[in-house]
Amino acid sequence: MKIKVLVISFLFFLLTAVAFAEPVNINTADAETIASSLNGIGESKARAIVSYRETHGNFKTVYDLANVKGIGEKTIEKNFDNIRLD
Repeated sequence: MKIKVLVISFLFFLLTAVAFAEPVNINTADAETIASSLNGIGESKARAIVSYRETHGNFKTVYDLANVKGIGEKTIEKNFDNIRLD
């Protein structure tokens, strides 16, 4: 029973952390910040975002993220309110 309570508490903590994530500027943030701020974006995808930005310049719209391999429209929509460009 104690383990169930601990697991439920831990899951609640994780969900709360995601719900209160700070918006992130994808044109200036490092990979670690991007990964910790956006849902469904781990270190690998965050590094791909930074690499794409360094090669192609700043993102002009949030939907430009779809040009990064592994980032799709669903991921963008899920994080839309937490993505900043300036």
